[in-house]
Amino acid sequence: MNKLQMIAKGVAPVLAALLMTACAAPEFKQPVVEVPTAFKESQLPSAEVKTAADGSTWKQAQAAEAQPRGEWWLAFNDPALNELIAEATKANANLAVAAARVKQARAIAGIAEADRIPQVGVNVGAARQQQSNVALGLPAGAPVTAPGNVFQANLTASYEVDLFGRVSSNVSAARNDAASIEATYRSVLLSVQADVAQTYFRLRATDAELDTLNRTVQTREENVKVNQRRFDLGDIGEFDLARAKTELATTRAEAIGLQRQRVTTEHALAVLLGKPAASYTAGVSPLLDTSLMPAIPAGLPSSLLERRPDIAAAQRAMEASNARIGVAKSAMFPALTLNAAAGGASGNTVAEVFKWSSRSWVLGALMSMPLIDGGRNKANISRSEAALEESVGTYRQNVLVAFAEVEDNLAGLRILAGQTVQIEDALVSARRSSDLAQKLYDAGRSSYLDLLDAQRNLAAVERSAVQLRGNRAVTTVALIRALGGGWDGATASGQPAIAQR
Repeated sequence: MNKLQMIAKGVAPVLAALLMTACAAPEFKQPVVEVPTAFKESQLPSAEVKTAADGSTWKQAQAAEAQPRGEWWLAFNDPALNELIAEATKANANLAVAAARVKQARAIAGIAEADRIPQVGVNVGAARQQQSNVALGLPAGAPVTAPGNVFQANLTASYEVDLFGRVSSNVSAARNDAASIEATYRSVLLSVQADVAQTYFRLRATDAELDTLNRTVQTREENVKVNQRRFDLGDIGEFDLARAKTELATTRAEAIGLQRQRVTTEHALAVLLGKPAASYTAGVSPLLDTSLMPAIPAGLPSSLLERRPDIAAAQRAMEASNARIGVAKSAMFPALTLNAAAGGASGNTVAEVFKWSSRSWVLGALMSMPLIDGGRNKANISRSEAALEESVGTYRQNVLVAFAEVEDNLAGLRILAGQTVQIEDALVSARRSSDLAQKLYDAGRSSYLDLLDAQRNLAAVERSAVQLRGNRAVTTVALIRALGGGWDGATASGQPAIAQR
């Protein structure tokens, strides 16, 4: 072996390795994001495992976007809410759209997987033909050939050798696309369930507010009756009577206006349930107490990156974009395709096609690569790299938004709890003030304006208390949504199983 052969033998593997490295997808590098050690607004120890009201545990998790999501709404212990969420999970239109996209993504991944195995086909044909003397290479003036039959049957096979990672990169991209869309499905599912719960609690809070207004209307009606009798007896002037009637009409108008808010909320709930608004009527169920609302521990910020389905979707989208860089790079290198065909042909009868004497076969290999493409492939690589940068930016933004949403709702619950304590104290004082004002007015020791002021104050405090109850329930659901839902317990009813990768 001469020196040139020895050099070639040593250099060839190195060149092959360099070519493989040049066109393979780059190693995926997880973007660095700043993850706080604990949520600023959380009042619970961050490292301690907590248990929610439904028995599910909340702690630092492993990669979990494909795990079944716990039925977090059971923590509210509300049979009506359970039934509504089960209905929405089965019939919500947006959820059906997301499920269809999952099927499409899985099918596309299957198409990409098919390139890993040889493609085998069969062709059978029959033809009657006549060729000219020129085509057959016969001299001018030779007798014209007679038409004849041609029968043939062939088995064909082709296989692309994945020299430079085009197939494997394409499969990786398709798989990660499918995983991203599956995570998006879970995000839509969580959003639908949370929207149902929040709309349900808003509806109940509106019913409670209407109940409060209706009781205020009854008080105003009683005031009008009392003032009418006293006016008829000459005990008071017309001013007090007119003021009482004004207050009655104003309160009735507020109650009527609140009915518009209720029907709008009811219609929104109908859409979430996949029903026409005209065919759905929600029963009246005032939200009278939120003291039994589940206390949701926030857990560790790092676990949020594993629980949130939208972050999981962004993660898989990054990995898909990274794999597509490999697909783009492989287009600059040779593609090797192996082909084979075997069969028979006959010019007489179909039966003769399958005789050994009629056999024909071919084996071949085709290698192709671009020479001049006007910079198309380089531009495609640049586009793929830019797409990865975009997906990284989207991931970072989703993480920041996720942390902010958790902090917002933790702060909201903390502030609402403080407001509730104060409003309960104010409610006790307002009721006492109203009782005293009524007694003083009945005894003739104060004016009707003093009584009216006390009653107005009581009505305002009662409405504030009702609104706080509704806000507390809605914010509790919002915190669960921001945390990505629960990860323990049975799979939600109607949720299609998502295959593990």
